[in-house]
Amino acid sequence: MTAAQDSARALFSALTGYEPDGLWSAPGRVNLIGEHTDYNEGFVLPFAIPHRTVAAVGTRDDGRIRVASTFADDAVEVGLDELVSLFPTRTGSQPAVPEWAAYPLGVAWALQLAGASGHGVDIAIASDVPVGAGLSSSAAIEGATASALNDLWDAGLDRVALARVGRRAENEAVGAPTGIMDQMASMLGEPDEAIFLDCRSLEAQTVPVGAAASGLAILVMDTRVKHAHSTGGYGERRASCEKGAAVMGVSSLRDVSVADLPRAEELMDDVTFRRVRHIVTENQRVLDTVRVLREQGARAIGELLIASHASMRDDFEISVPELDTAVEAALAAGAIGARMTGGGFGGAAIALIEQSAVDAVSAAVEDAFAQAGFGAPHLFTVVPAAGAHRDA
Repeated sequence: MTAAQDSARALFSALTGYEPDGLWSAPGRVNLIGEHTDYNEGFVLPFAIPHRTVAAVGTRDDGRIRVASTFADDAVEVGLDELVSLFPTRTGSQPAVPEWAAYPLGVAWALQLAGASGHGVDIAIASDVPVGAGLSSSAAIEGATASALNDLWDAGLDRVALARVGRRAENEAVGAPTGIMDQMASMLGEPDEAIFLDCRSLEAQTVPVGAAASGLAILVMDTRVKHAHSTGGYGERRASCEKGAAVMGVSSLRDVSVADLPRAEELMDDVTFRRVRHIVTENQRVLDTVRVLREQGARAIGELLIASHASMRDDFEISVPELDTAVEAALAAGAIGARMTGGGFGGAAIALIEQSAVDAVSAAVEDAFAQAGFGAPHLFTVVPAAGAHRDA
């Protein structure tokens, strides 16, 4: 039993007085490369991480759903038939329940809209995915809840359908205008594999990362600067992308190539152009990274990671000083490549480093934060891990 499994089970027992019917879990994710390309119908390359959210779930003999979390003092309980009025397709709005509860309740609502139905449930949630770190703690909650209800309600949905359910919950119940990358990574993760995802077709292929076999480690540098996708900066970037696509006469920036950028620059204001340039070049970097991983291995992708961070810092303007400091300190200490990961405005960066240099690079990053007057970062290594499943 992991600590999160023990905590979820204990919380469930304290809430109900009996043991759960089962435990289900889903992982957070690190995005190796491909940021903000998902909602532009582009390409991404995330992988699931060992850190997981656990849902202890048991059925009840009425039509109510109650959710509790180790992160919240009080449980939230509603009737399953009340979910439709709670979440009337409210993208960009504040949820009608506490935000943490909108994730599992939103999943139940989205499953209902997908045709699933069932008896009432109690859900107790615990997690070791760092919250607000850009590691998709939200998709982990959605994946664990969706997997549990899919089983207990005999919904029979496959993993891609459950990822769609999670995205709908996040977009419309929580009000965060995110793409589907996080949910797909959490559902489809495989050990030592990244998920090469076409966000237009939802076709997914696994790509061997092979970092450990190459003597490399992936260091996560959580700045502890919290971010929230349901607030302004993320939505503003998405609006800029939609504006840029409209100017170019395409349905999404997926249909704009690097060769189109000179024309785009002539047609757009500077800010919109730079937003577009990030998406278009980032899509190409994802394709290049997949090719290089398959042909040359993880040691050869460093420059692509570095270029991705520069694009997010300068063109998309979603980095913050703490993220830049983490990336620069890791590179100065010998990292092969480094970049911020996740939606930006805080969260985490990753560095691809020699396994033998984990302590030295970590110390260099901690020292750089201290010298800059920032709070201490949370540093840990990750490996690609398995996706959502039933634990017990």
